[in-house]
Amino acid sequence: MADLNFTRRELTAAQASFSYPESIVDTCGTIPESPEIVGQPRALRALEMGLSINGKGYNIFVSGDPGTGRTTAIQIATRQYANDLSQLRDIAYVHNFMRPDTPIALDFIPKEGRAFLAAMKGFIRTLIEAVLSIRSAHAHVDGNTLLEHVGKVLESIRQRFPSKAVAAHIQRIRTDLVEHAYVLDHCEISKLHNHIFFQRYNVNLLIDHSETCTRPLVFESHPTFANLFGSLDLPLTQNRDESYLPFLTIHAGSILEAAGGYLVISAEEMLTQEGLWEAFKRFLTTSTLVIQNSTIHGSHAAGIRPESVPLSLKVILVGSEDSYDAFCEHDPDFLKLFKISAEFDYTMPATSENIAGCIGFIRMTAKEEHLLEAVPSGIAELLRYSASVAESRDLLTTQLSLIADVLREADFWARKEGKAQIDKDVVLKAMTERDYVSSLTESRISDEIANGEMIISLSGYKVGVVNGLAILDRGSSSFGTPTVISATVAPGTEGIVNIEHEAGLSGEIHDKGLLILEGYLRKRYARNFPLSIYSGIAFEQSYAEVDGDSASSSELYALLSAIGEVPVRQDIAVTGSVNQMGEIQPVGGINEKISGYFKVSKRLGLSNHPGVIIPMQNIKSLILPYEIIEAIERGEFHIYPVETIDEGMQILTDRPAGVRNQKGHFPMDTANRAIEDRLKALYEISRPQN
Repeated sequence: MADLNFTRRELTAAQASFSYPESIVDTCGTIPESPEIVGQPRALRALEMGLSINGKGYNIFVSGDPGTGRTTAIQIATRQYANDLSQLRDIAYVHNFMRPDTPIALDFIPKEGRAFLAAMKGFIRTLIEAVLSIRSAHAHVDGNTLLEHVGKVLESIRQRFPSKAVAAHIQRIRTDLVEHAYVLDHCEISKLHNHIFFQRYNVNLLIDHSETCTRPLVFESHPTFANLFGSLDLPLTQNRDESYLPFLTIHAGSILEAAGGYLVISAEEMLTQEGLWEAFKRFLTTSTLVIQNSTIHGSHAAGIRPESVPLSLKVILVGSEDSYDAFCEHDPDFLKLFKISAEFDYTMPATSENIAGCIGFIRMTAKEEHLLEAVPSGIAELLRYSASVAESRDLLTTQLSLIADVLREADFWARKEGKAQIDKDVVLKAMTERDYVSSLTESRISDEIANGEMIISLSGYKVGVVNGLAILDRGSSSFGTPTVISATVAPGTEGIVNIEHEAGLSGEIHDKGLLILEGYLRKRYARNFPLSIYSGIAFEQSYAEVDGDSASSSELYALLSAIGEVPVRQDIAVTGSVNQMGEIQPVGGINEKISGYFKVSKRLGLSNHPGVIIPMQNIKSLILPYEIIEAIERGEFHIYPVETIDEGMQILTDRPAGVRNQKGHFPMDTANRAIEDRLKALYEISRPQN
């Protein structure tokens, strides 16, 4: 007979509880008054390097979760280079007298663009006065006569802006005056001032840096062809009259506005418009902007193509880790164009420095938004919330915006209750109210369990049935709920059939978890005989896709119970991943899972033995509601940390799992002996009979 005595590891209330002491405010070190970025040293170093190197392709991809400080970090990192205006250029377009549909691009050093615009407007005024003077003398307006009146003005402009492009433009104006002065000879004098002819000599100044003091930092929140590359005001038809001057229809996009500085774009948004990324990639490759309207009127595409503009700017794409991986996988040129990756982590170590930074952020937010003062007890509770978001007692979340949200909601409840400060109680009140308003789906599931619509037993014993713990997401909130996992076993050679997979409701990771179970059975039991079973495993009353491997241990417990016909407790829910060695691995969402099961147990009035089995490694992730800690202290709720499947089976079956003796046999009356004996029997039934 086997020794039926075995020990269960169970967490005490002290081991299950975690909080920050109020004294942390005084012991964490110097608290910064205006913390900017907390806990992102790698990302900041990558940003610094990327912004410092001007080589081709040293654009930056900033990845991470929203709220981790990505935008703020970009603003701070670019600030140290803000005074370098050496790359800034004023950009203008002028009329192309030979090919009007190809406007000519001119660039100037800052302030010179506006000066050139003013000079050309002065020339137009001089030209109008010359025409009026000639017409008042009842003489014919011809080019040579006009040049006698305005030649000195044109020459002064040429000398004032000594570039080859400007000199060529001035020469083209001279030629145009000679060739087209007759237009002005037949115009009514009363309409002369507003004659469209003079607009030929105007300037379309797209980029004017005359008042720019820092390098441009442009955030393009809605990247489209027009918003990025610029646009053209095209006529509704191709019938263009003499008043249509293409160079005046050009409008700048964010690429031109950011020239000489930085352009920040959402990576995900870049992929929403067909062809946009490919066009943008061509710009990055050539560093040359081509303004081209993507709009097509009727069946005819617009034929305007302004001269390209060589530009220098740094592009910063901001997106998730998934979008970064997608770019790398699907575009072989991506890493050549974005050589710097600045990864923003969603957690940071709970060091004194980072704790001080978080406290500084809390105080800064309260001051800037005129919230009530957060006292030490409130700050300690906000830090505890930060650790719960990070799912570790050793970490804090870098999504400081989440902490700010709770702070704002705590301020609301403090004022509503007539308090003058934000303390622990109002922070807990804010989180309780947040859970309440987002818990409609959770309440409905609890109702279904309570009234029997969802068939689940939370007491007694069953064979092949285990209560697992699942996480359901609803918008920004998530909650845990028990879910029935069942297994059936019969003789056969098909192995383990994943019913969720057969129904198209199983993700790849969940499929992998099921395959691991067969590996465990072979290693643990089928050493001297083939594994010959036909087993079906299913999540009962589950109609959504199942993915992840956090239920793999629950599935294995149900399978072992079904194989050995060993009843397992229904008042204990299970979570945890398992490997082929039978070792339990940590899972995510542990606090939500435990809280969800506790709420259901409380709703059904279970107060004797309900509990959960969790991976040993998840102890450091436990940041549970105080209500659960109090229930543990009263002996009304239990948490069992385990490291192996054997430990879990002992708790679920109330009998020892059993260890092989020197002859390689499991002792009688143990769970493992029952399982191995049944597997042998299934093999005997399944093998061909001679």
